[in-house]
Amino acid sequence: MHPVKVAIVAFDQIRPFHLSVPCAVFGEEPESLFQVRVCAAEPGELRTTGGFSIATRHGLRELANADVIVVPSWRNPREAAPKPLLAALRRAHQRSATLVGLCLGAFVLAEAGVLDGKLATTHWRWTELFKQRFQNVRLDPNVLYIDQGNLVTSAGTAAGIDCCLHVVRRQYGAEVANRIARTLVVPPHRQGSQAQYIEQPVLTQAADTPLTKALNWATQHLDRSHTLDSLAARALMSRRSFTRHFRQHTGTTVGQWLLSQRLGLAQRMLETTDQPIERIAERAGFGTALSMRQHFGTAFNTTPSMYRREFRGA
Repeated sequence: MHPVKVAIVAFDQIRPFHLSVPCAVFGEEPESLFQVRVCAAEPGELRTTGGFSIATRHGLRELANADVIVVPSWRNPREAAPKPLLAALRRAHQRSATLVGLCLGAFVLAEAGVLDGKLATTHWRWTELFKQRFQNVRLDPNVLYIDQGNLVTSAGTAAGIDCCLHVVRRQYGAEVANRIARTLVVPPHRQGSQAQYIEQPVLTQAADTPLTKALNWATQHLDRSHTLDSLAARALMSRRSFTRHFRQHTGTTVGQWLLSQRLGLAQRMLETTDQPIERIAERAGFGTALSMRQHFGTAFNTTPSMYRREFRGA
């Protein structure tokens, strides 16, 4: 098996964290899996916002041979990207290379024209500007990343880790992705959306409100059946008021939130206990092992049994 060639685009005034994300994820495994090259998008010294400079012997020519090209961000969402970089991305897209735009890197892919007619996402702070600049791109601001085949985009900053792990999972499966995630001490597959991070109150900051008391109770009793009406009644709120406050606090629906909590509990029990799958399914509120297996397959593209073996490195 030939290693997947990954070209990571570096540019002047790049944030060190943005560059480090794909370098850490794709560079963690031996070169038998990924061959990583950091490539300068422009000539001259590449200064970072951290006060130091980057030296690389690779330029845009490396993009011509890359299987995966990562644009880890961009220095200014209002600034046009260098024309040679845009041309290189177009050529790579024509030969079906995988293009990954992390955070503001989605602006660069959109400027290259490769996202026209496609779904994409970017950092929530810049979604309105993105919509104004690239009206032919269908933007979804409520997700951590979007996979459109050979075009992958992510939300801001740390969502790039989720996105890169997804690309690893696509190339080599969940076991390799989970192994990298364990090494980086991050979740193999994170539940949720950007809405969790858009300057909204955190539940633990208002732990004594009727809403958060009801939700804390629900997380401790996931083996029971819960509905919007039952949780609203426990919070002593009307259905309409509970729905509005719930959305403000969590950025999602009751059904989606409950599923995320159930999956999270099932993951923790699979990782830390030897309890049978059937017992975990009951405790997490799925009812049956079959139901939990179906939800696991949709969310993680694996089975509970396989997840347990992969997490433990068995």
